[in-house]
Amino acid sequence: MIKNVLDKVLSAFATSIRRRKMYKYEVIVWWSEKDQAYISEVPELPGCMSDGKTYEEALKNIQVIISEWIETAKKIGREVPKPKGKLMYA
Repeated sequence: MIKNVLDKVLSAFATSIRRRKMYKYEVIVWWSEKDQAYISEVPELPGCMSDGKTYEEALKNIQVIISEWIETAKKIGREVPKPKGKLMYA
């Protein structure tokens, strides 16, 4: 029983550390009147978007979503693009 609890704690800790990584993908942040929130998106990762009540929160949240996007892509065998830096989307 203690081993199971310890395994869960270590797994949660590893996930937390992994999600704090700062990725080098371009992130676009904009205000949405409709949602009354800041929206952050990563053009290089299709569908990778997040939101936040503040600009900073949207940036923080997108790092978690990038991590989850990459993790999911690897699980399903999808190629993870390398960050290209500043793009011409904005």
